[in-house]
Amino acid sequence: MPAKDTYHQVVKRALEKAGWLITHDPLVIQVDQRKNVYIDLGAKHLLSAEKGEQKIAVEIKSFIGKSFNVEFYTALGQFITYRGILAEKEPERKLYLAIPRIIYKNQFQARFIELAIQNSLLKYLVYDIDAESIYLWQN
Repeated sequence: MPAKDTYHQVVKRALEKAGWLITHDPLVIQVDQRKNVYIDLGAKHLLSAEKGEQKIAVEIKSFIGKSFNVEFYTALGQFITYRGILAEKEPERKLYLAIPRIIYKNQFQARFIELAIQNSLLKYLVYDIDAESIYLWQN
């Protein structure tokens, strides 16, 4: 099983504060007989009695390495791969990439990032490390 991201517990607590029930830590999806993928968190949230519950999967990233670009490209590729697997295995679950607020403010405003997000249909949530809260949801 892969190591947990630096801010794994921060994001977990932030989701719980926002009313999400963590159902999987990690969410393990069996791709075939030889391969599983491990998405950091699975969660659900009751929308209303009529609408039922919403299910999500969250891949957490800290972006604390030496190269933001390399980490972003890796995270985007991972997101696209996991989204495809979820579409087949758990189509009711939406995938989000969790991004620290400081990285969002300092890096995600660049035009090449905006284009990558737009073209890949990236869904993400921005978390505040200190407040352990969700700052922004981007669908």
